[in-house]
Amino acid sequence: MVKERYLTPYIVNDLKEKMVFVGGPRQVGKTTLCRELVASYFKKHSYFNWDNRNDRKAILSASWPADSKLLIFDELHKYKKWKGFIKGEYDKLKDAFRFIVTGSARLDLYRRGGDSLQGRYHYYRLHPFTAAEIAKTFQPAVPFNKLIIPDKTSEDVVESLYAFGGFPEPFLRQTARHLRRWHNEKIERMFREDIQDMQLIRDMGSMRLLSDILPSKVGSLLSINSIREDLEVSFRAVAHWIDVLESFYYLFRLYPFSGKKIRSLKKEPKLYLWDWAEIENESARFENLIASHLLKLVHFLIDFEGHKVELYFLRDVDKREVDFLVTVKGKPWFAVEAKLNNERLSPHLLYFKDRLNIPFCYQVVKTAGVDRLEKGVRIISAGKFLGGVA
Repeated sequence: MVKERYLTPYIVNDLKEKMVFVGGPRQVGKTTLCRELVASYFKKHSYFNWDNRNDRKAILSASWPADSKLLIFDELHKYKKWKGFIKGEYDKLKDAFRFIVTGSARLDLYRRGGDSLQGRYHYYRLHPFTAAEIAKTFQPAVPFNKLIIPDKTSEDVVESLYAFGGFPEPFLRQTARHLRRWHNEKIERMFREDIQDMQLIRDMGSMRLLSDILPSKVGSLLSINSIREDLEVSFRAVAHWIDVLESFYYLFRLYPFSGKKIRSLKKEPKLYLWDWAEIENESARFENLIASHLLKLVHFLIDFEGHKVELYFLRDVDKREVDFLVTVKGKPWFAVEAKLNNERLSPHLLYFKDRLNIPFCYQVVKTAGVDRLEKGVRIISAGKFLGGVA
C-alpha cells in the first residue's frame, strides 16, 4: 500500500488558492492520488467519473453534496463542454469547495478553445514511480546547482524498476506474467476507452500496429518516413497518430539542442515511452529509464517551481551525440550519458562539456558500485544517481 505520492503535499498546498488539474498516463495512480492521498487532508470529498453513467448525470445536473469540501472530477475532458462547465462551477463555488480535475489525456491541450481557464488552475503531470520516490530520497533540485545525490544506493529499487516499470500495479506485483497481462489490458483500454472516445481515427488497426513497433524505435532518431513505409500509410497519418499517442501519455519526444556553439545535423526527435518495461532491447530500456527519471524532474520544476526547464539530446554534424541535456532558460545545466555497462568515459560527453560549458556532466551506468570523477565527469551507477534525480 502506497502511503504517499511525491505530488501530494504540493497539490494540497495549491488547492488553497486555485483548482488543480492532474494529467498523466492511464493507471499511473491519478485516482489513488486524489481520492485517497489528497482527499485524506479534507473532512469529506466527492468523486465524479465521466465514464460512470450516474456520475455523468450528477455532473450534468451540477448537483454537489453540501457537506463536501473537495470535488474530484475524473476524465472530465471527455465532456465536450468541460472547459466552460468547470469554469462556471469554480467561479460560483470556489469559496465552498476545492476542485481537482484529472485525466489520462493532456489537459493542457484540451483546455484550448471556448471559455478560458487561464489563471484558475495549477497543472501537474503525475509520473510513474522512480527510484527517489520509492527510496524516499527525493529532494527538489535547484537549477544550476549540483544534483543532490544521496550516499544511500538504491540498486535493488532500480533493478525492480528496470524489470517491471514504474506503474504502480505491475511494480508492486513484480511478476513477469502479471506484467504481460497488464500491458495487454492497458493498451487495449487506451485504444478502446480513450483514443476511440476522443479522436476520429479512420484506420485504428494500423494505429495499433504503430504502437506495436514503437518500442523498437526507442532511443533512435524518429523517422516518420520509415514507419510510413512499414505500415504502408501516409506520412500525415503516422504524424497524427504519434501526436495522439503523445497526448495520451503513451510516448514522449526529445528534440536536439541547438545553439551558436553547436550545429545540429537533423531536427528529428528521439522517441521514448512512459512505460519503459515495454521495451525488449536492454540498452534502449535502460536509456528510457534514465530519460523518464529526468523528464519527471523537469516536469516537477516546471509544474511546481515555475522554472523554464527543458530536456534535450545533443547531436552535431559530425554525429557526436550525448543522450540528455537539461537546460534552464536555454542555458545548459547538466548533461547525462546512459551506458548499460561501459564505464569508459565517453569522448562525446567530454567534447560537449567543454564546447557548451556544461556545469555538470554525468555518465550513468547500470553496473552497481561505480562512482568516480574523471576529467570533470562523474561516472556513477544508476542505483546511486537516480536516487538524486526524481
